[in-house]
Amino acid sequence: MFKIFNGIHLVEAYHEWKKQKRDDKLTSRMIKLAIAIAVLIILWCLPSSVYGIDGLGVIQQRVIAIFGFAILMWVFEAIPAWTTSMAVVGLLLFATSDSSFWFFENGLSAADMATQVSYKDILHCFADPIIMLFIGGFILAIAATKSGLDVTLARILLKPFGKQSRFVLLGFIMVTAIFSMFLSNTATAAMMLTFLTPVLRSLPADGKGKIALGLSIPIAANVGGMATPIGTPPNAIAIKYLNEVLGMEIGFGQWTSFMLPYVIVILVIAWFLLLKMFPFKQKTIELKIEGETKKDWKSIVVYVTFALTILMWMLDKVTGVNSNVVAMFPVVIFCVTGIITKKDLEEISWSVLWMVAGGFALGVALQNTGLAQQLIAAIPFDSWSPAVVIIGSGLICYIMANFISHTATANLLVPILALAGGAMKDMLAPMGGVSTLLIGVAIASSLAMVLPISTPPNAIAHATGMIEQKDMVKTGIIMGVIGLVIGYSMLMVLGMNGLV
Repeated sequence: MFKIFNGIHLVEAYHEWKKQKRDDKLTSRMIKLAIAIAVLIILWCLPSSVYGIDGLGVIQQRVIAIFGFAILMWVFEAIPAWTTSMAVVGLLLFATSDSSFWFFENGLSAADMATQVSYKDILHCFADPIIMLFIGGFILAIAATKSGLDVTLARILLKPFGKQSRFVLLGFIMVTAIFSMFLSNTATAAMMLTFLTPVLRSLPADGKGKIALGLSIPIAANVGGMATPIGTPPNAIAIKYLNEVLGMEIGFGQWTSFMLPYVIVILVIAWFLLLKMFPFKQKTIELKIEGETKKDWKSIVVYVTFALTILMWMLDKVTGVNSNVVAMFPVVIFCVTGIITKKDLEEISWSVLWMVAGGFALGVALQNTGLAQQLIAAIPFDSWSPAVVIIGSGLICYIMANFISHTATANLLVPILALAGGAMKDMLAPMGGVSTLLIGVAIASSLAMVLPISTPPNAIAHATGMIEQKDMVKTGIIMGVIGLVIGYSMLMVLGMNGLV
């Protein structure tokens, strides 16, 4: 969907930058890949007694090995993250499932055979309701772009902010955040930076206002995505485990009701911070957003369907229609009317979906083999302070997500924390309960935006050449600290009052 944007080719520049980095680090990647494979083999072949887990079986040990392999591969990024997910799914199917290759089943005891994962459960991860939710979001984004709805909304939403520089900055922050709630953060950043390009060119070359505007886009895209379950994958991953593993019933509307106020507060803080750190020399800015508003019947169908879908998502508790089911509404409407074509389906970010599915498959393996329960029993969570668990997990997540994919970070941490949280349910209650633990991970993931590599919106903004890494690091750290403190405080208050 990115290729339709006008202006400088930001997405293309980003991908070229990534390609150059990959080419320059081929040797390093091969070494990292070799290390990950070596660790996989070692963990696979070690005597089970080394792990110190009573009753550890062969299948469970293989899951530990695959999990360790996944961690290293997602951290090293020797191959694309979604490719790692596919490798993980393949290893689980071929070596741990009840449909494994025959040589992986040779010598297995009856007890080991009983711990095999159902191959159907692994493959069901590719059609998980959360995956359907994301597909609905991607379809909405493609339709909005084709119909010109994104340009129309940007023009309408930015107009009330006037021409004063500080309010134009606020406008770009708020509009970018709104788009990122329903569109991919990457697509949102690319689109808004395209709108911003002529503005940046008109500002004084020696002014700091350019930096403020340039940084506003990735910050708003990352923060805005927290407001809805489809805004960013870590949100959906947290919801899945809260609902399916811990038996909670958090819907689209409920998530948005407590996350949207938080997002608004963080965005306002970001606005003040950017104005303070990078003041404008030019007091007024003339905005020109090019693009036509289409009024044909297909565009009208898109407008109406978009509005109805969002309304049904927000009122899912009232209507009784699950938000994952609602996601199929725009898919059906747009496909039947021909608004979405076969070619458009190729624009869906299938790599993101496959990556999420791989993380789900790891979670299924941990639970269905009984390994998760054994780990919980082996690790003395009851002797740990709830504050240590909650704050420690948030900090670990924040640090990891600055260097690897936000989705990969959530995929790794959420399944383990969900089980740990379940075991410490009573202990966590004074600090907001398990929801503080898991939703905190989603928040920490999205707040990780210190480096150009931390998240695609950062990389795209950096590709403009108007933002230095030191400025991104400085604002990213400040926003991260503020966001984590406010976020965890909010979750604790809501959790203790039974609102989440």
